[in-house]
Amino acid sequence: MTDEDKVEPILPRDRVPLRKRMLDRRREKIRAEIERNRRGEYTVPTWVLVAALVALVAGLAAFIIWG
Repeated sequence: MTDEDKVEPILPRDRVPLRKRMLDRRREKIRAEIERNRRGEYTVPTWVLVAALVALVAGLAAFIIWG
């Protein structure tokens, strides 16, 4: 048996199991995000900014009312 006989055939996209495609896609997204973060393209999610703003306004309002 030669090395050529041991090579697995490449399956068409529709024959590759769905779970494997999903895992590959997820890994690629994570890899891309890590690369963006290393380049300094990190952005804070909008919901975090909104939560910080609400906490700041609520704290200021509480200070004015009870302080």
